[in-house]
Amino acid sequence: MTKIVGISGSLREGSYSYQALELAVQKAQDLGAAVTILDLRRLQLPFCNGGEAYPDYPDVTKLRQVVKDADGLILATPEYHGSLSGVMKNALDLLSFDELSGKVIGTIGVLGGQSNSNALNELRTIARWVHAWTIPEQVAIGQAWKAFDQNGTLTDEKLDQRLSDFVGSLVENTQKLCPQT
Repeated sequence: MTKIVGISGSLREGSYSYQALELAVQKAQDLGAAVTILDLRRLQLPFCNGGEAYPDYPDVTKLRQVVKDADGLILATPEYHGSLSGVMKNALDLLSFDELSGKVIGTIGVLGGQSNSNALNELRTIARWVHAWTIPEQVAIGQAWKAFDQNGTLTDEKLDQRLSDFVGSLVENTQKLCPQT
């Protein structure tokens, strides 16, 4: 079974990034993938200091092990000041080639303003540097404050279809690049 880990780069309760991630996770599960969400709001992670050991932070070990055991990742980040969130960057910095090399990654960017791909492009750069594979499809959700209804569902059918296509590509490409033994 294809194993995917979802990570949202927002610490805000009611986060639109987290809502987008939850929708993507459900779609991946509907396609038969086993999905685990690593909720950075619930993990105690230090700022990355470039070291390998963080003995006072057992959640670093949990983060690393869960990602290492996965075949693919869904990374959903809010875009802050034209870039990915510091929370997402820090979580990725706590990981290394050991956990990320060869993983298949799909990216979702969520913005308060108009849709663009700054954060998504930066996630692609990070993935390339750690020898991960980023799928061609990506999802940018602009004006997030009006993109979701009260139940966390996307209000735009075309955007929801794009998210479905994105997840389909992630699962399919993960199965191709990380065949199960």
